[in-house]
Amino acid sequence: MEYGRLGGTDLVVSRIALGCMGFGGSGRGHNPWALDEEAAAPVFRRAVELGITLWDTANVYGGGASEELVGRAVRRYTRREDVVLATKAGLPMHDGPGGSGLSRRAILEQVDGSLARLGTDHVDLFQLHRFDPATPVEETVAALAEVVAAGKVRYVGASSMWAWRFAELRHTAARDGGPAFVSMQHQYSLVQREEEREMFPLLADQGVGSLVWCPLASGRLARPYGEPTARSAQDAVAGRFFADVDRPIVDAVQAVAGARGVPMARVALAWVLGNPVVTAPIVGATRPGHLDDAVAALDLHLSGEERAALEAPYTPRLPTGF
Repeated sequence: MEYGRLGGTDLVVSRIALGCMGFGGSGRGHNPWALDEEAAAPVFRRAVELGITLWDTANVYGGGASEELVGRAVRRYTRREDVVLATKAGLPMHDGPGGSGLSRRAILEQVDGSLARLGTDHVDLFQLHRFDPATPVEETVAALAEVVAAGKVRYVGASSMWAWRFAELRHTAARDGGPAFVSMQHQYSLVQREEEREMFPLLADQGVGSLVWCPLASGRLARPYGEPTARSAQDAVAGRFFADVDRPIVDAVQAVAGARGVPMARVALAWVLGNPVVTAPIVGATRPGHLDDAVAALDLHLSGEERAALEAPYTPRLPTGF
């Protein structure tokens, strides 16, 4: 495993992050392919064995079920001090005034709810789960300052928004003495590269960490185009993000992987890891082997010719996920 600091903070994180959206079972309206506690156990154990210390979840995953399962996994398979726990809030948890958005009421309520479900007195990274245009950024920043001052949150970050919105949050925090935003969790893969236009230059200039979600395009880059899986047949979210225009890109990954004699997922992740601004891709593993492939990608260094072949089929598109 390789490690690095997140956005210049004292948080030392593994260069592969464990994505926990796929844990918590299929109840509470969760994804039908999500693993229950028994099925998730081998994945957590393998993450610990491989030295994957950054675990990312969110309050909304399974209506809190993911956080509950993650909290128990920390206590059963490792130690709290050995894991960097990251969670998020902002998307709807319930219909009440504190159930969604980034108002002071919502942030205070949702931070406490996440801590209770995770079974910890603090989270290492609390991320805004999208931008909330209905709440003044000054109110959001002030609320974040409260939870940091209370010791409930160590650092704050954000997820998937326009670069100018993120710059507005960072500027407001700096102006008002709020906590600095140290990370951006955003979608980035060979089939969705729009973050290269504005977000990545902003992160590089400001020294902000990049945590990448969907680095394998919900598995599209991990198998030949059109090959079905149990998840792909039920993943409505991914169905909105990816389409037939992606086929030449998937075919290019398959060609490079075939020439290398390695799994396609390893090639796609190695490409993401080759971006010098990326701190860690978030791998939503549902089998221990998924993590083995992800860690092996750290040792796969693509040539300039291979990277060019992988990037050539890309065509401009609208960003998705926010």
